[in-house]
Order: sequence, then C-alpha cells, then structure tokens
Amino acid sequence: MRTRQKERNTPGPSEPWNEIVPGLWMGGHYYTPPGGELQLAIVQGEFELVVSLFTLPGHGPARQVEHIVREVPDDPFSPGQLLAVQEAAELTAAAVRRGRRTLVRCHSGYNRSGLVVAQALVDLGHESGEAIRLVRERRSPRALNNPVFVDYLNTGLDVAALLTGLNG
Repeated sequence: MRTRQKERNTPGPSEPWNEIVPGLWMGGHYYTPPGGELQLAIVQGEFELVVSLFTLPGHGPARQVEHIVREVPDDPFSPGQLLAVQEAAELTAAAVRRGRRTLVRCHSGYNRSGLVVAQALVDLGHESGEAIRLVRERRSPRALNNPVFVDYLNTGLDVAALLTGLNG
C-alpha cells in the first residue's frame, strides 16, 4: 500500500506542528525551518493524545502518551479507509471536547492530518468550508492540497464512504 503521494513540488512545513484551534494541533514527521534543513518532528510528551495517519520508528510519542494509529494512503480511500479516518476524527473531536491537548499527524502534516483535523472541526460544529480555511490558515496554505480530500469534506465522510462503496 502506498502511504504518501509524491510531494507535487510542495515545500515542507516550517514548523513540526501548529495549533489549529485551542487544544487541537496538526503536524507531520518532518519540517524545514525557514533557512534551515529538513528536521525530524519527534513527539515526546507535549500532547496527551497523538493520532497518527503515517508512522515511522523513533518519531514518538513517549510511552505515557495515548497513541492512535490509522495508517491510510495520501490517495483516494476505500470505504474502510474512509471509516477509519472518520473514527480518527471522532476520537480527535472527543479528546478536544474533554480538554486534552491533541496532535493529528501524517508525513508532512498537510493532507491526511488536514482531513482528520478538518473533519474533527466539523464534528465540533464548524462548517466544512470554515474547517478547511482554518486548517490552511493555521497550518499552511499548502494544507489539504489533495482535492479528493477536500471533496470528501464537502460531501461528508459518511456519504463519501457510501459512494465509494458503490464503485467496489
């Protein structure tokens, strides 16, 4: 299974993670500080919950941190993958409601994490367009550059899972 699209000439983020709304952070496994070289984004104990849509050994989180893994590709999803993303977003939204400092991450912190964070924002009461805007404004204008993921958000993950299932 391919877990990441080619970067499409997209520069990496300048921060390991960014706060999208209070308590909800979005990031990746790598970042490039302005004028610097590629750095590893290693999570220690900064968060109470880490939701990973892509994982690499040695990138954390620390043992005492709750870690939910739902590895999915940066490509169109199967119905099962859409349901896994929906579940990750629901768990994320629930953690934020409980005041838990939460990080959602993928490889670079643009697409898969953007999809889960935006869906969590929808679950928390935001409209999909507003959720997408917040992700792009607070993480990077390059976030959610996968148009299929934007379509999933605008359609709704429930409906997208049903429609995707019709194609299989």
